[in-house]
Amino acid sequence: MDDSVTQSAEQKKNQTPSIRHKRGLRWVFTGSNGIRAGWGIVLFAAILVSVVLAISKLLHHLLGPTPHKTSLLTLNLISYVELAEFLGLLAALAVLARIERRSLLSFGLQGTARLARFTGGLVCGFGAISAVVFSLVSMHAMTLDAPSPADPQAWVHALGWAAAFLMVGLCEESALRGYLQFTFSRGIGFWWGALLLSLAFGALHGTNVGETPVGLFSAAAVGLVFCLSLWYTGSLFWAIGFHAAWDWGQSYFYGTFDSGMVVNGRLFTAHPLGNALISGGTTGPEGSLLVFPLIAVMVLVMWLWWGRRGTPAFSGGAWRPVRR
Repeated sequence: MDDSVTQSAEQKKNQTPSIRHKRGLRWVFTGSNGIRAGWGIVLFAAILVSVVLAISKLLHHLLGPTPHKTSLLTLNLISYVELAEFLGLLAALAVLARIERRSLLSFGLQGTARLARFTGGLVCGFGAISAVVFSLVSMHAMTLDAPSPADPQAWVHALGWAAAFLMVGLCEESALRGYLQFTFSRGIGFWWGALLLSLAFGALHGTNVGETPVGLFSAAAVGLVFCLSLWYTGSLFWAIGFHAAWDWGQSYFYGTFDSGMVVNGRLFTAHPLGNALISGGTTGPEGSLLVFPLIAVMVLVMWLWWGRRGTPAFSGGAWRPVRR
C-alpha cells in the first residue's frame, strides 16, 4: 500500500475526539460556499428582529411612546418604524457580509446602470398606479377630490412621504429580495426562494388593518414581479424605485386607501365606489382585480425589455442551488 495513504489513514485514526468533534460541527455550519444557507437565513432573521425590537424600545425611552398603528398613517409613525427597520437591516447585513466575506452592497446593490434602473423603476411604479387609478375613475369605481390650492405644507408632505416610501422600498427589497433571496438561491434555487419569499411578502400584508384576500394575493404576485426584475438584472434598484413610487403615488399623490390606511397630508383624496372587487374598497387599488392584468402586462414588458436582450443574472440556478 502507498505510504502516503497509510500515513493519512493513520493520522485520521490518531486524531483526538475533540478535533473530530470540531470538524463535525464545522460541517454542520459551513459548506463549500461558507456558512450554510439555512444558518445564514436564521442568523439574518434573528439579528434583524432583535435589533428592531431593541431600537424600538430605545426610541420609546428617548422619544416617548411609539405611535400605534391606526387607519391614519402619519410621518411620525412611519419614521419610527422605518428607522428601526433600517438599523436592524444594516446590522444584519453587516454581520452576514463579514461572515461570508462579501461587500455590504453585494446582495443586489451593486452592478452597472444603477441610476437608470432606479429611475426606470420610479417611472414604472408611478405610471402603474396612475393607470389603475385612471381606470377605476373611468369605470366610475373611484372618485378623486382635488387638493386644496392654498395648502402651504403641500411640498413638505410631498417630500416627506417621498423620503418615507423610499425607505420602505429600500428596507423591504433589501431584506426580502436582497440577502434572503440571494441566500435562498444558493440553498434551494432562485425560483423556489422567490415563491417562498413572495408568499411571505403577501402574508406580511395580512397584519394591516384593512387587507383582503385579493390584496394579499396581489401583494404576493407583485413580490414575484420584483423577483423577476432581480432575476433578469441581478439588481434591486428597479424594484426599489417601483416600490417607492407605487406607494407614494397610491398613498400620498392620489390619496387612496392602502390596506385600510390613509396618510395625513395627502394631495388628492380618493373614494372607492361600488363593488370592492373592482374598486378595491378600503384595501385600495391593491385590492382591485384590475391589478392582475397590470401585472401580466408588466411581466410581458420585462421579458421583452430584459429577457430577450441578455442572459439572466441568475441563469443556471432557476430551480436548483446556484453558487454565488
